[in-house]
Amino acid sequence: MARFFYSELLYLITPLIWLRLLWRGRKQPEYLQNLRERYGFYRQAAPEKLIWVHAVSVGETRAAQPLIEGLLARWPDHRILLTGMTPTGREAGRQVYGDKVIQVYLPYDYPGAVDRFFRHFSPAFGVLMETEIWPNLLAASKRRKIPVFLVNARLSARSARGYGRFSALARPAFSALSGVAAQTAGDAERIAGLGATAVEVCGNLKFDVTPPADKLALGHEWRAAIGQRPVWLAASTREGEEPLVLEAWRGVAVPDALLVLVPRHPQRFNEVAALLEQQGVATVRRSDGMPANDTQVWLGDSMGEMAAYFALADLAFVGGSLLPLGGQNLIEAAACDCPVVVGPHTFNFKQATEDAIAAGAAERVDSPQMLAATVNRIFGQKIKLAEMRSAAGSFARAHQGAAGMMLALITRWMDPAGR
Repeated sequence: MARFFYSELLYLITPLIWLRLLWRGRKQPEYLQNLRERYGFYRQAAPEKLIWVHAVSVGETRAAQPLIEGLLARWPDHRILLTGMTPTGREAGRQVYGDKVIQVYLPYDYPGAVDRFFRHFSPAFGVLMETEIWPNLLAASKRRKIPVFLVNARLSARSARGYGRFSALARPAFSALSGVAAQTAGDAERIAGLGATAVEVCGNLKFDVTPPADKLALGHEWRAAIGQRPVWLAASTREGEEPLVLEAWRGVAVPDALLVLVPRHPQRFNEVAALLEQQGVATVRRSDGMPANDTQVWLGDSMGEMAAYFALADLAFVGGSLLPLGGQNLIEAAACDCPVVVGPHTFNFKQATEDAIAAGAAERVDSPQMLAATVNRIFGQKIKLAEMRSAAGSFARAHQGAAGMMLALITRWMDPAGR
C-alpha cells in the first residue's frame, strides 16, 4: 500500500519533474536528450548475457571502474550495462569506459518504466553504487528474480533517520536487496537496521581508483608551465561556496599564490566566471589557456581533469564542506599525493575524512577565515607541507582492496555453492 501511494505521488509530480528537466536544460542542453530512456524506452539492442551496474553521476561512475573491470574479468562472456541519471555521469562513462560498456539512463521509478527496463535488458544481476534505493525498481527486480546488490554502500545517520520516517516504503526496498557491501561498520549497521540482509563491510571503492596517468602527466605539465608560484586548489565547489572561497582568498598572504577554482557542476562554470568578473578578480579560464603571471584565479571549466588539478596543486580545499552539503570526495586528492583541507560539513565522507585527518593527510577548518589562516600556515611550513603530501599518498594506498572484496562477495552471493 505504501508503494502504491508512492507511485501515485510520482505520477502527480510528473509536471514538476519535466519543469526541472527544462530548467536544467537551459544551462546543460544534454538533459533534454535521450528522454525516452527516462521512461524505459530504449533503442539499444540488449545482449543475451548482461550485467547491470548503476552509477548515478560522475563520482560513482568513476569509482565503479575497478569493480567493472573485475566483473568483466570474472564474467567475460557478459556485457556491462551502465546506467546513470545525469548527462555529466554519462560523459564520464564515455571517457572512462569507451565502448566497453553499454550506457543508458535508468528510468524514473514509475512501475511501468522499471518493468520496461527489465523486460528490455533482462540482466543476470544488478549492482547499485552507494545509496540508490528505488522502491519500484527493487520490487520489480525481486518479482523477476533478478538479484540486485548494493555496493560501496554508505548511509549517514541523517539519511537513515529520513528513511526510517518512511519505513513502510523503505524497509521492503532494503530487504529486496540480495546483498550489501558497506563502506564502514557504521554504514552496515544503519543499512541493516532498515531491513537489508547479507550486509558485509568491504571499505570504500574509491580508494581503488588509480588516477589516470595521462591526467597526472597533464598536471605536471601545468606545474612546469606555471613555475614556482604556490598553487592552492578549491576543488568541486558547490553553489554558494565560491563567495566563501574568495573571502578566504583575500585573506591568503602567500606572495604570488595562484588559486585554481574548479566548480563541481559544469552548468555553473559561466555563473562562477561572472562572479569572478563582478568581484574584479584577474581570471583566466582553463578553456582559454594557461594562467598568466598576473592571473589571480585560474577557473577550471573542464570535465574529467580533476586528477590533473590535484597533481598541479600544492594544497587542495575540497568543496561541498563549507556549507552543510556533506562534502565531496577527498580520496582522489590523496591518491594524487595532494594534501587536503576540508570544511566542517563532511557527513557524506565521514569515515574517510576522519581517517585522512588522523593520518595527517588532511586538516579541518570551520570558516573562510580559518581556511585563509590554514593556507597561510601550511604554505609557510615547507616541512609540514611535504609531510602532508607524503601522508596523503600513504593514506590512499593503505585503504585499497575494496574492489577485490566486493567482487568476491558478489561471486559468493551469485554462486553460494562455490561452483
